Amino acid sequence: MSIAPLFFALLMWFIGTAAVVWLDSRPQHTFATSFRLSGLVALAAAVVVWFTAGEQDAHGAYVGFGAAILIWGWHEMGFLMGFVAGSRRDPLPEGVTGWPRFRMAAATVMHHEIALALTALALFAITWGQSNQSAPLTFLLLFLLRLSAKFNLFLGVPNLSDEVFPAHLAYLKSYFRKRRMNALYPFSLIGTGAIAAWAWIAAENAPFGGEAAVTATLLFGLAALGIIEHLFLVLPLRDAKLWTWASSEAPSSRTTATTAAKTAITD
Repeated sequence: MSIAPLFFALLMWFIGTAAVVWLDSRPQHTFATSFRLSGLVALAAAVVVWFTAGEQDAHGAYVGFGAAILIWGWHEMGFLMGFVAGSRRDPLPEGVTGWPRFRMAAATVMHHEIALALTALALFAITWGQSNQSAPLTFLLLFLLRLSAKFNLFLGVPNLSDEVFPAHLAYLKSYFRKRRMNALYPFSLIGTGAIAAWAWIAAENAPFGGEAAVTATLLFGLAALGIIEHLFLVLPLRDAKLWTWASSEAPSSRTTATTAAKTAITD
């Protein structure tokens, strides 16, 4: 397995997360302009995905991966800035548990999750039958990692990192639960590990340096980052502190959100 794709995956994750954190920590009156401009970037990235869908070399894999990260970043900005979230914008009422709690929690993010699912389908549609599947597979993996992180936050984990949520999304914190462990968490780690193992094997079995090998290595790197992000949910470490330098606000007044911006750029 080549080291270069792993470094590229780490670099894109790092730059992408930092950019979203910085833009989301700017004054709220800048959000609309930032979201529109990043939307144009995402649209251009989708066009690039379409044009490079037939490429069978490493270049196509790198371009597809980078384009997927740009599109994902736009979606995360839409969520963190409050443009696309869900129909419910109120805190969880006291005493609500079970299925009603789940329905209310789902209503807070449903529009965003639907938008992500539709984008994943669109990326698979524009690359259908083509050799370069780097973009749709990258976006799908990010989506799965996000869903896993969200469900674990809902069911309960030791480290919520909710102190860094922006003020306009503060109501979301009421839907998280802090507890030592939940039944889903081990399966989330096992599932993410299985994806990483599959990607590793695929990279080793593909011709060295080709599109398939590079794509599989990029996916392995992203899955490995997903494992680390999931570990941060239970370890006594605040991963949000990794991104304080990227905020445009002073530390004393910082309200940046990184939990929902992380790939697993989750949450």
